[in-house]
Amino acid sequence: MRGVIYDGKRIEVADDLEVRDPGPGEVRVAISAAGLCHSDLSVVDGTIPFPVPVVLGHEGAGVVESVGAGVTHVVPGDHVSLSTLASCGTCAECGRGRPTMCRRAIGRPERPFSRGGRPLYQFAANSAFAERTVVKAVQAVPVPKNIPMPSAALIGCGVLTGVGAVLNRARVDRGDSVLVIGTGGVGLNVLQGARIAGALRIVAVDANPAKEAMARQFGATDFLTSTEGVRELLPTGADHVFECVGRVELIRQAIDLLDRRGQAVLLGVPAATAEASFLVSSLYLDKSVLGCRYGSSRPQRDIALYAELYRQGRLLLDELVTATYPVEDFEKAAADAEAGRVARGVLTF
Repeated sequence: MRGVIYDGKRIEVADDLEVRDPGPGEVRVAISAAGLCHSDLSVVDGTIPFPVPVVLGHEGAGVVESVGAGVTHVVPGDHVSLSTLASCGTCAECGRGRPTMCRRAIGRPERPFSRGGRPLYQFAANSAFAERTVVKAVQAVPVPKNIPMPSAALIGCGVLTGVGAVLNRARVDRGDSVLVIGTGGVGLNVLQGARIAGALRIVAVDANPAKEAMARQFGATDFLTSTEGVRELLPTGADHVFECVGRVELIRQAIDLLDRRGQAVLLGVPAATAEASFLVSSLYLDKSVLGCRYGSSRPQRDIALYAELYRQGRLLLDELVTATYPVEDFEKAAADAEAGRVARGVLTF
């Protein structure tokens, strides 16, 4: 079968990849579509350290092909959106409803794939850039069959991360002001999360002026090409600032642009060793700097919620898919993503 493999030096679209059958509590999924997220490219450029060789991809949707013993919530033929959270469901954090904090789901990559008898790692417990993958049952969430697969794929990462950061982590309330720095795939979902939450003023900042129309479509009330004009729109600062780029200078700007009791939520991913600086005294007016992993999501609940919001016309998914590519055109998809020519490119099988 086909799959996108990174061996530590180069990316290859292979056609001789194999994946094992599902074991107890696992599901094998035939991938139909997979979004290309910058986190996949961050493995290649070293921003996200990960063992190799690895099958890339982590934002996918497909059809259940087979299930292991004990799996009852999905059956072969079901359409599913895949999460990256291989949470155990039994630890204290899972018991508190915090699966993103499950210690058994972080830093323990498995190797369900093989090529020529050599095992390959699974990226983000998912590896959606393969015709088939095996995931834990908790990662496969049923979605209605009338949701297009490219749109369903995006729920599993970009939507969970962006909308989840607004609703679950920041808990944006009606009438709040929101500033979003960076309007890529995650930033656009932050914008629509803020719209759904009832934020009154939603300011989008992106250096690329061509992104204004889409930012406004997703919920922005204002658009700027730098943070320099934010104080003219929000003289006292923003209640919530979301940094969606992953640059330390923008993290500093996010903190500086907070109103009293404001929250800066960090969603962009800089290098693992990156350090940011800020004035400590600026936080004493009850301001907060919040990390956010995967939108503080509970995928079994949230994916179903976002699918229903999509069906009601309140959550935009189809509009995020600005280009589709056969998996063989991975290099073009990656180049378009790096250049910011697409909101979200989707690989298809």
